[in-house]
Amino acid sequence: MVLFSTAIESCLMRLLFIGDIVGRAGRTVVLENLPGLIERYGLDFVVINGENAAAGFGITEKILQELIDAGADAVTTGNHAWDQREALVFCERQPAFLRPANYPAGVPGKGANLYQARNGANVLVMNAMGRIYMDPLDCPFAAVEKELAACPMGDFADAIILDFHAEATSEKQAMGHFLDGRVSLVVGTHTHSPTADHRVLPQGTAYMSDAGMCGDYDSVLGMEKEEPVQRFLRKVPASRFTPSLGDPTLCGVAVDTDDATGLAVAVEPLRIGGHLSQHIPSFWEK
Repeated sequence: MVLFSTAIESCLMRLLFIGDIVGRAGRTVVLENLPGLIERYGLDFVVINGENAAAGFGITEKILQELIDAGADAVTTGNHAWDQREALVFCERQPAFLRPANYPAGVPGKGANLYQARNGANVLVMNAMGRIYMDPLDCPFAAVEKELAACPMGDFADAIILDFHAEATSEKQAMGHFLDGRVSLVVGTHTHSPTADHRVLPQGTAYMSDAGMCGDYDSVLGMEKEEPVQRFLRKVPASRFTPSLGDPTLCGVAVDTDDATGLAVAVEPLRIGGHLSQHIPSFWEK
């Protein structure tokens, strides 16, 4: 647990970020738990990474709407944003849908958007994708800087969240330090494994290298394990990757922010169900 001296009672917002949803199992654990979490713990704003929600590859508008109906305020993506081709169309009419901001100019959709939280505050959500071991997109640091210049915290946004969809931990940590003191939360997605480095950085930004996935952890990154294992052994594909339908875990990160600054005063992981150790943020229970 990471706590600053600021009392939890003074927090303006209670934020929850939920990691990559993988297939039906991931969708199920989120849809079954999210409404109750919002009600029980008074969550003001929820962001979900949904880029693997449709059979492990992309997201459909129907699934997007199910997540919104369950309580998601914004749904981010990453390198699988366009795997379901319909996303190129519905991204223009669904403000909750975000794709990485550092896609080339002219790509449909938005990489950042300003939303209203349940308590009436304004939350800027940004989505960017890393470049190390990933697709060669535009510079994510420059893309994020541009979005912040248009909507800085304290002027237009009461809190700011960045989903940094990236492979390399070094790139994620660099982004965290780059934005420290200017955003509420920098959280990594893409690797599907929750990291144990959640903390509040020196200038007040909550950080976690990867929120983990929502899916079956008795798998390989949420996929049935037999095919990935045999590909490592033989280097020859035998079939398509298929999302595992076993007992899923909901993984995410919870942040409480200060009402005066929008910066974090508390950050802890959330893990519910499945094969991982369970964890409810301790500051939620106070």
